[in-house]
Amino acid sequence: MPQPNHKHKILYTEKRIEQRVKTLAQKINHDYQNKKPIVIALLKGCIPFYTSLFLKLTCNPIMDFMVVSSYHGTKQQKTIKIVTDLRTNIRGRDIIIVDDIVDTGRTLTKLVKILKARGCKSLKVACLLLRSNNKGLIKPDYICFTTDHTKDEFIIGYGLDYLELYRNLPYIALMNSKALEKSVK
Repeated sequence: MPQPNHKHKILYTEKRIEQRVKTLAQKINHDYQNKKPIVIALLKGCIPFYTSLFLKLTCNPIMDFMVVSSYHGTKQQKTIKIVTDLRTNIRGRDIIIVDDIVDTGRTLTKLVKILKARGCKSLKVACLLLRSNNKGLIKPDYICFTTDHTKDEFIIGYGLDYLELYRNLPYIALMNSKALEKSVK
């Protein structure tokens, strides 16, 4: 199993993540019974979560992807940029956005407004992690875990990265920001 070179604290094991994803999929399957939701992955951090979740869906989901950017390095920008847009027409359709982490909620709030303006029938959000001190801009409908990490800690693993590193960890961990900065120099 790959591991960072520096000390880190495992928050959620691979087994625990799979249990929660299974529970979330069951709820989505119940909520979307006899529907064909378009399940949109916000690339690229959510790929492990999205794949695991999508494979457990029995509600005839349709797969699509978006790349949306609001960060430059580790700094969040004021505007979002749609780098890669949907290939599916969402007018009159049920939509589920899948994201890795809802931190401030700013990016997701702006994206939800954009997609609602395109005329979708309904729109819900599923996330792997919700930061507990989220500003309340958006509350996801389906949440695997809530975290209360501090500014001095960074979440890595299971698709979550630090400057594109550590996405390949099969678990979710916390690492000290200073140690991370040193690890990439």
